[in-house]
Formats: sequence, structure tokens, C-alpha cells
Amino acid sequence: MKFNFFKKEAVDFYTPVSGKIVPLEEVPDPVFSQKMMGEGIAVIPTNGNIYAPVKGTVILVAATKHAIGIRAEDGSEILIHVGLETVSLEGKGFNVAVKEGDKVSAGQLLIEVDWEYISINAKSTITPIVITNSQESKKHYAFTEEKEGTAGKTVIFTASV
Repeated sequence: MKFNFFKKEAVDFYTPVSGKIVPLEEVPDPVFSQKMMGEGIAVIPTNGNIYAPVKGTVILVAATKHAIGIRAEDGSEILIHVGLETVSLEGKGFNVAVKEGDKVSAGQLLIEVDWEYISINAKSTITPIVITNSQESKKHYAFTEEKEGTAGKTVIFTASV
């Protein structure tokens, strides 16, 4: 029996927020639906906060608290963009629990979200989860067929080499 020491294990990324899982193409914003920022998937949140989808390092916390970036241990860079046109809220409705440089574990709290405030004051609560370096990466990303996701429990996609 031969072992391949160079073969990396697949990495699971979990749903960062509970809700309905939809293809990125259904996000009503061309930056996301046309995959200008990378491959991904989206969640229409039902409730709850935003949790880390994977073990990694926080590489971005938007000044307006509506988006967070994580570099997973496998090198995948994930952007969680909470709602659409939420930058205009100037941080209202969000309470960020981490800062750039923090190491996070899958399921760790990232952002507390006031969904009622977001739903009234932003274009949409739909939350795209984008792999911003998917074009440069040699990885294959397999997206879930699940239609409902539970934060920290449902695997939303898997990265493999």
C-alpha cells in the first residue's frame, strides 16, 4: 500500500448563518451573481448571528462591520458579506466580536446581527459567502445541494486539491 504524503485532506466550510441556502447566481447584485469576486454560495438568513465557517485567521473586518474575511488553513480566502447595500448602514445593526489577525475556530462568533434592523434599512438580508481567491487557487470547490443550513452544522462547501 502506497501513501501520498503530498495529498491534502479536503476542508469543509460550514454555513456561517442559519437560513435558506441559494446559488450565488440568485443574489440580486451583479458583483456577486456574476462571480466578479469569486465562486461562492449565499444564505438568506432566518435568524442568529454570523459564525466562522472554518478554522483560520481573520484577514478583514470592514470598517462598516458588514463584511468579514477569513483565510482558512488551506489558503482559501472567504468573504462573508452580511446583506446587500449594508455598507450604507455605517455599522448600525452589527456588533463585531473579532478583529483582524485573530485566529478563529469553525463555529466561533464573528458578528452579532440585528436582522430586523438590516431587513428594514438595507436592500436585502441575503448573505453571500465568496471564495475571493478561487480564480488563482488550484482547488476544487464542491457546493452543497442542501436547501436549508444550520450555522456551524451544515457543510456549505468543501475545498479539495
